[in-house]
Amino acid sequence: MQNILVVDDEVDVRDAIKRVLDRAGYSVRTVDGVSGALEELRRCQADVVITDIIMPKINGVEAIEVIRTEFPAVRIIAISGGGNFGITAYQPTAITTSAYLAAAERAGAHLILTKPFESGDLIQAVEQVLGVGHA
Repeated sequence: MQNILVVDDEVDVRDAIKRVLDRAGYSVRTVDGVSGALEELRRCQADVVITDIIMPKINGVEAIEVIRTEFPAVRIIAISGGGNFGITAYQPTAITTSAYLAAAERAGAHLILTKPFESGDLIQAVEQVLGVGHA
């Protein structure tokens, strides 16, 4: 069974991803931040890390860089909704979701997903980074 570690500061997102991947037959652990993710990886390595990019303290791009250095075999999927900037909170200087995800790719993410995504897209992404399925 493949092991997946989900890193997201939003409990609803973590729980939803865990439910989908549990049902798909994966062993899933969740943590709410980068420090916890690194501790968890040092304790018990994962095959795939799914990490949010926009999180307090240490962001997902920094996490990807550390994970790629310390755990080069781990496959990484970066996810982001680009923060909470709606039309009414438009900020011309705000970094867009695509910019966050591009930074994640440059840092070494193997695949990127924009929130919200469908269950099937998540499963396909995991299969793709693991090299299984028809992705």
